[in-house]
Amino acid sequence: MGNEKAFDFIFRKYYKVLTIQAIRFVQDQDSAQSLVQDCFVTFWEKKQSLSHVEDAYSYLYFMTRNRCIDHLREQQRSHFVPITARIDSIEQLTEEKIDANDLSMHLWQTIAKLPDRCRKAFEYSRIDGLTYTQIANEMGISNKAVEALISRALKILRANLVDLLGILMFIFS
Repeated sequence: MGNEKAFDFIFRKYYKVLTIQAIRFVQDQDSAQSLVQDCFVTFWEKKQSLSHVEDAYSYLYFMTRNRCIDHLREQQRSHFVPITARIDSIEQLTEEKIDANDLSMHLWQTIAKLPDRCRKAFEYSRIDGLTYTQIANEMGISNKAVEALISRALKILRANLVDLLGILMFIFS
C-alpha cells in the first residue's frame, strides 16, 4: 500500500514536467504523453530493483529522455521524410484545417520552449493554480519577480501564437 501512495505522489508531482520535457524532444503531445506514461509503467514494474534510487525525478527524467531519443530514432528509420516534403507540409499549413489538438500541441510546444524560470512560474500559475505568493515561496524569489516572469512568459506566448491565431481566424471566418 505504501508503494502505491509513493508512486501516486511521484506521478502527480512529475508527470506534467516530464511530459513538457518529452514534447521538447519529440514535438508531438500524444507521443510525449505516451512515452512518459511508458516510463512510469516501467518505473512501477521495476520498483523493487530501484530501492537504491535517491532522486526519482532525475531517474525519470533520464528515462524519459532516453525513451524520446529511441522514439525519434525509430521514427527516423521507419518514416524517412525528405526535407522538401517537410518544407511543403509547412507551406500547406494555411491550406489545411487546424483542429483543437493542433492548437493544443502548438501551445504546449511553445510553453516547453519558454526560458526555464518563465516556464516554471507560468506552469505554477496557470497549470497548478498557485498564487504569486506561493510561486515566490516555491521558487525562492519575490512576488514582483514572479509577476515579471509570468508577464514575460505571456508576452512570449502571445508573440509565438499570434501567427497561428491569425491563421485560425482566417480559416474559421
